[in-house]
Amino acid sequence: MGASLEPVDPRSATTDSRRRISVVVHARDPISREGAIGQLRHHPEIVLLDKSDARAGDVVMLLTDSIDAATLAGLRRFVHDAGLRVVLVASLIRRAELLDVIECGVGVIVWRREATGHRLLQAVLAASRGDGDLPADLIGQLVSQVGALRPGTLGRPGGRPLGLTPRETDVLRLVAEGLGTGEIAAKLSYSERTVKNVIQGLTTRLGLRNRAHAVAYALREGYIS
Repeated sequence: MGASLEPVDPRSATTDSRRRISVVVHARDPISREGAIGQLRHHPEIVLLDKSDARAGDVVMLLTDSIDAATLAGLRRFVHDAGLRVVLVASLIRRAELLDVIECGVGVIVWRREATGHRLLQAVLAASRGDGDLPADLIGQLVSQVGALRPGTLGRPGGRPLGLTPRETDVLRLVAEGLGTGEIAAKLSYSERTVKNVIQGLTTRLGLRNRAHAVAYALREGYIS
């Protein structure tokens, strides 16, 4: 039997270290869940919470083999109801499912075959910052799938595209290349706060879910290629 997860009082976790990220791990398979917990518990940056403390966490990690209606419902619940940032660890995401996942508010995805302790830590850190982190092959799928959509389908429902400023385009181009907030700031000689404000402003204005959704919008409308 795998070791059980020790409950952590989220209030004490916050008090002990302001910089630590509280994470809740969910999986249908208890063995997979214990495996992810085992990978994460060795990192001092992370505080693991019991599933009952999910709403008190910063990031939820959801492990799944494939994407089905129950998975999408769970993602929406975590993002929209609980206000959590999500790391999705999946074995398979079909091309037709990718935009559904992004529309749920997921911006960080890890393939299960690549889910080492270091890779999961990177994903949690990216999610906690609000950064996007998609595998390179999924970025390629996103570009291909977005190209098949009609103009305007990724913006506000029923509304016409509102456009991006040159600064927003520059930032999203680097997001699409897989750069994090600090790397984008260094490339463009901005502060990290400026980069975050640019992304937050355009996602709010255009009614987009997250960075990945914003990249999809920019690709479809021809702002980046």
